[in-house]
Amino acid sequence: MTVVDEPSASVPEPLTLAQLAELAGVSKATVSKVVNGRSAVAPETRALIEGLIREHGFRRQRRRSSPAAVLELVFHELAGDYPTEIARGVGQVAREHHMAVAISELQGNHVPGADWLEDVLGRRPAGVIAVFSSMTDVQRERLATHRIPLVLLDPTGDPGHRVPSVGAGNWNGGLTATRHLLELGHRRIAIITGPSHALSSRARLDGYRAALDTAGVPVDPDLICQGDYQIEDGLTHTHRLLRLPDPPTAVFASNDGQAIGVYHAAHQLGLRIPEDLSVVGFDDMPPVRWAIPPLTTIHQPLTEMAGAAAAMLVTLARGEPLPHHRKEFATTLVVRESTAPPKP
Repeated sequence: MTVVDEPSASVPEPLTLAQLAELAGVSKATVSKVVNGRSAVAPETRALIEGLIREHGFRRQRRRSSPAAVLELVFHELAGDYPTEIARGVGQVAREHHMAVAISELQGNHVPGADWLEDVLGRRPAGVIAVFSSMTDVQRERLATHRIPLVLLDPTGDPGHRVPSVGAGNWNGGLTATRHLLELGHRRIAIITGPSHALSSRARLDGYRAALDTAGVPVDPDLICQGDYQIEDGLTHTHRLLRLPDPPTAVFASNDGQAIGVYHAAHQLGLRIPEDLSVVGFDDMPPVRWAIPPLTTIHQPLTEMAGAAAAMLVTLARGEPLPHHRKEFATTLVVRESTAPPKP
């Protein structure tokens, strides 16, 4: 939305609240609700008014109040250590700029609902960081109309060039984890993936496939298990995998939670890690170094990624251009005690 305080001689003068109301054939109160991000306006009416604002601009009778000094951090789910690491990174940057952080949850959904969007427009934060989530075109447009910048962190889909984003080298992480197991001598290597809709999950699976292909090891569909980044995935799928006629000697879990599930299944079946089964995770959350044995995993710098997303958002909130629209952080292998050569 264009907000102009003084008309320019070379540009048509933006419309006032009353003029917009007259053009749209609605009351000034209805236009005010749209301009200020309030609910209780029919979608067709809202779209009409926002279209007029984009076409003609909008001139307030008094200067618009500044956005709240708050960064809105939205998670699809508040569970485990993942959101803690991200909140820590965003909080560090927010404090440097004397800002606060508001956290909201989508209750397991990866796309915000209408109520969440209306609440955010009402709060009018300096910007929004959506974590492991995505926005519809309409939601992105409404945030842009109300001059609320958006940054995607660990996006579930390909953000393209429409929205600034921060991610990690997931393909290389999957490649490195699988290559580590191959170098130890494993050939029956299973993978427990994340959800199929997630960009990170698909990239980690592609890295796994690439490592096997490079080593000349055929990909066995029986060793690929579809998961949802949950501990239960590791538990359930490991029981199935170890009942195969030719079971795996190693499991690559697509996140540390799934790896903990693999540990539990191995314990229930009387197997030792890594003597009977090697395990590699992904994320390198702080607790996994205290697992028994400590977990070999792929380190994903979540705190640094979150800090970068927050810094991008602060830059956008100031009205400044970003030097880079996309930032991708490298992942690295952390070798601990959960991997070893397979039994002869």
